Amino acid sequence: MKHAPTVVAALLGALFVFAGAAVLFHWVDAPPPPEGTPAGHFMAALAPTGYLTFVKSLELIGGLLVAIPRTRNAGLLILGPIIVNILAFHGFVMKGEGLFSPMLLFIVAAAIYLLWVERRAFGSLFRRA
Repeated sequence: MKHAPTVVAALLGALFVFAGAAVLFHWVDAPPPPEGTPAGHFMAALAPTGYLTFVKSLELIGGLLVAIPRTRNAGLLILGPIIVNILAFHGFVMKGEGLFSPMLLFIVAAAIYLLWVERRAFGSLFRRA
């Protein structure tokens, strides 16, 4: 059990590193969402502005940081808002579709587990100075 956080962090980190790198380095051409759908409008607004490139860069950096035990907490701070936005996208834009996919459930469970394991390190964020 003492190696479980390392294994979970490596899997979560690898997932975000490969997801970010696949888009940044054009390894995979994802099919565009159907035109006229909320997801299509959402992606049409993000892609040309460079915002998606920024998010994917943060995914790559956050994934690398999470995979390294010494920098895991910084990586979780970077990936936390990204994970919340993924949940918000599936909940609001996709009207719940994909919200309970195995991949998304793993991402959320892994992040919560790592936050729980490192809860003492994050405790200082909530204490008064």
